[in-house]
Amino acid sequence: MFHNREEGARRLAEKLKTRHLLDPLILGIPRGGVVTAAVLADELGADLDVVLSRKLRAPYQAELAIGAVAEDGKVYVDAGAASMGIPEEYLAQERRHQLAEIARRTKLFRAARPAAPIAGRSVIVTDDGIATGSTMIAALKVVKAQKPHELIVAVPVASPDRLAEVGRYCDDVVCVLTPEYFWAIGQFYEDFTQVEDEQVIELLGRSLKQRKVEHGSVNAR
Repeated sequence: MFHNREEGARRLAEKLKTRHLLDPLILGIPRGGVVTAAVLADELGADLDVVLSRKLRAPYQAELAIGAVAEDGKVYVDAGAASMGIPEEYLAQERRHQLAEIARRTKLFRAARPAAPIAGRSVIVTDDGIATGSTMIAALKVVKAQKPHELIVAVPVASPDRLAEVGRYCDDVVCVLTPEYFWAIGQFYEDFTQVEDEQVIELLGRSLKQRKVEHGSVNAR
């Protein structure tokens, strides 16, 4: 287990420090993934930003993801969800609901941090863990369309079979724990306190300011 998201991210960073990364950019999936991403950015000397993706909830089972929608509006539906007979009308309504939340968060987070360029860079997409993989896959599709140099998924903990599925959408996956018995991401953290918008905004603003100072120091030399 990890004590909290920060510890999980530090252990994950150890697995990434030996890699050669080209102008690295860490993209966190809000909200919990931004805490993980902020630590990785600090440890790897990388830029920090977000990629917005929201799960599509199953009818009457809000915790069960049947897919996800990303900030570009495109929907990824889990293969297993097709057999559930979910009405198209429900999927359309759920997509609209989650896109409205993405729009709200975009307005908040982009005020703190304008979107970072992706093309030609080593991009690491992270979250505090992978359960179904739906939100991660939707996010990866958005990022891949912007032509990064390489696309890496890095998470502290993941379901082994879902991590393998996610691996089909990126160049590499890096993970600390892949437990055989996996029920929920939170079971692997002693402290899995919900992350609020204010914390995400603070992390994005602080990281951007720090990188500007570092770049200024380099230019001064």
